[in-house]
Amino acid sequence: MQDIPLERRNPSLGVNHKHQPRRLLTLVFFLLAAIGSVQFVTPVMERRPFAMFMAKPIPQTEPSADAFGTSGEVLLKFSMPGREVEYPLAVHGDPTLLSYEWIRLGSDRASTAPRALRGDKVISPTAAGFYQLRLVRGDVSRIVEGLTLAVLVPFDRKEDGMLNGYRIGTYLGERLSGRRTPPEGFLEITQADLNLQITKHLKVNDFLTHDSQDVWPKYAAVSPRLLDKLELVIAEISSWRGKDVAVALDMDVHSGFRSPDHNRQVRRAARDSQHQYGDAADVTMDANGDGRISVMDSKMVGLAVEIVELKHPELVGGLGMYTSRRTGSYVHIDARGQRVRWRG
Repeated sequence: MQDIPLERRNPSLGVNHKHQPRRLLTLVFFLLAAIGSVQFVTPVMERRPFAMFMAKPIPQTEPSADAFGTSGEVLLKFSMPGREVEYPLAVHGDPTLLSYEWIRLGSDRASTAPRALRGDKVISPTAAGFYQLRLVRGDVSRIVEGLTLAVLVPFDRKEDGMLNGYRIGTYLGERLSGRRTPPEGFLEITQADLNLQITKHLKVNDFLTHDSQDVWPKYAAVSPRLLDKLELVIAEISSWRGKDVAVALDMDVHSGFRSPDHNRQVRRAARDSQHQYGDAADVTMDANGDGRISVMDSKMVGLAVEIVELKHPELVGGLGMYTSRRTGSYVHIDARGQRVRWRG
């Protein structure tokens, strides 16, 4: 009888065993290809969840135009410790999930825990000093440049005329009823703070008491209303001189804050001088640009003060014109709230 090939002896199996090794090789090839594709695809799939949770970048942010006072040139915001203060910001992007913290000038470490940013109100640090605002979103942060927060030392920290070893003296309002209320607080100033710009043209150093105390930190009362008024006076005179003047227009502050202790020693100083409240400055300026300080410059500054008060009656105050051989010509400007004029 003729032999029957093996593959035909069991046709019910439906398999050609002659080609089985080739099929196994094909199966192994596809399995290896599948494993290889998984190796390449899996890392991409694992990265997607992390990408979804990455912190969004901090949008470009700066203080709003109205954050710099009436003059638009006041670079310092004042606050008592731990108080809510208005700090308007212009955020160019998505402000959701933004937090803020305070960074003391000269440091890169946060002085406060992050707080959620809601609107234009923020809480100031509890320690006195000068601070910058830093925005935070996740692990990303950005300093807001242009506006510094000054946290004051409360007036009631002063004891027996002294504040942390610095002699301030006694205000009339502390001894006599009916007198002007003393300042709410004082700037705390270290040597590192002296060149800090508090307006476009003025620095912290311009408002220190010119006494002989070799003590740091020093303290000074400064009124934001006075800062606004001085910058508006400079702007007014600048408008007269035009943009093509070669000589820069600067204001030299001869006397800013005077502690009551030092004020008693100043010749011709008023007993309750506005300088003690940080509300006055004696200034000179080369207003006509001739390279020297003269009576004509003082008259121009005085005229600028009159114009500023007409435009901004909320900044009305005192104007004193002084001329002497010893001190030269200078102008007293204050923002006491009522119009007063004199010559000295």
